[in-house]
Amino acid sequence: MKRFLDKDFLLETETAKRLFHEYAENMPIIDYHCHLNPKEIYEDMKYNNITEVWLGGDHYKWRQMRSNGVEEKYITGDASDKDKFIKWAETLEMAIGNPLYHWSHLELKKYFGYRGYLSSETAEEVWELCNDKLKNGDLSARKLIEVSNVDVICTTDDPVDSLEWHKKIKEDNFSVRVLPTWRPDKALHIEKDSFSDYLHTLSAVSGVEIKDFDSLIEALKIRMDFFVENGCKVSDHGLEYIMYENYTDNEVNEILKKKLNGNQLSETEQRKFKTAFMVAMGKEYAKKNLVMQLHYGVIRDLNKRIFNALGADAGIDAVNNYSSSVETGRYLNALAEENLLPKTIIYPLNSSDFDAVGTIIGCFQDSDTIGKVQHGSGWWFNDNKTGMISQMTSLANLGLLGNFIGMLTDSRSFLSYTRHEYFRRIMCNLIGNLVENGEYPEDEKSLKKIVEGISYKNAKRYFGF
Repeated sequence: MKRFLDKDFLLETETAKRLFHEYAENMPIIDYHCHLNPKEIYEDMKYNNITEVWLGGDHYKWRQMRSNGVEEKYITGDASDKDKFIKWAETLEMAIGNPLYHWSHLELKKYFGYRGYLSSETAEEVWELCNDKLKNGDLSARKLIEVSNVDVICTTDDPVDSLEWHKKIKEDNFSVRVLPTWRPDKALHIEKDSFSDYLHTLSAVSGVEIKDFDSLIEALKIRMDFFVENGCKVSDHGLEYIMYENYTDNEVNEILKKKLNGNQLSETEQRKFKTAFMVAMGKEYAKKNLVMQLHYGVIRDLNKRIFNALGADAGIDAVNNYSSSVETGRYLNALAEENLLPKTIIYPLNSSDFDAVGTIIGCFQDSDTIGKVQHGSGWWFNDNKTGMISQMTSLANLGLLGNFIGMLTDSRSFLSYTRHEYFRRIMCNLIGNLVENGEYPEDEKSLKKIVEGISYKNAKRYFGF
């Protein structure tokens, strides 16, 4: 029997072990999608205890604590940080087979030197050990990033953001590049009550009076230029699903005017606006060489009692099983027809969409970029062993796994970089099994190229970092 979390964790074959330890393990990290706070990076945030760095804002953990019957006061309420940590330890003990069990112990091992396992019985020991490490200042935000061997971080930022913290980080000569990501969701979601107020803010920041769709796009172009000037190379969209509804320019101008006048929009009108918005953004990304990321397939904020108390990102989201493969194809085609399809990464949250996405992306590849349209890594509910294997297997079956740009962090925690180690172990095991089963030759030069590419080099080339 293998020991828990030994040096060959998740590596089943000699080939897998060699690929990981010789090629993948020490490659730098490109964190091309995350939710880290650039202000915290600039200020080199320090933490008083493990609860602050581990449980604060982590809806993955909150969700499982509720599943363990933990009272909300120990999750997001006013219980002491130590009591919250103990409740998390009791929960983790039950999480056999859950990626949180692996991630948590990889983090304890890498950053705190703890080689045991966290449970109700060891909680006190781990609490003291971690807090001692945090108090000596060796695990501040910047130090955690540096010790994780991170090369580039792309945060998630609104078009109205001043990007002041990114500027200050650059001026401070931090060893890691921290770049903004263009995330215009608030300008897209025309159905929300806050939409009109947001457009007033965007108008003030851009200097453009937004009175119709054309002026909205003009304002966004100005802000996009500002982002590019400050190092932005990536955009991102959080979508319920990828949609495409036929529209005319006149229609979408009138739809936005109608919204700004305080009138209700039909569902079809909302779809026309959103389609036109995404087409306009896609064209600009192509012109400015920005990568377009499409995260889709979420049902958000299902538990309204918790949402009303805590707001969004509280651990109450789920997978949407609506498949929009036809509309995805129509959307990409609308851009490709004008030769304005940008480099694009598609992240379906529903694993049932993996093969559909795998076949769609193959229709839009071209010589502009190797792997121009990507099937993004296992995301959110899929960033587990099963989900990662499923995503990579689908990609291998239908496309070129060797051109895959690999893992992202998608986290608010500075401890989450062990997710890249987790991914790389799973990836090396998958490839190692193919070799040892006689499905790919033991060609060391090619295997090195593939493993190092997926771990780091493909992303570096793809994004132009």
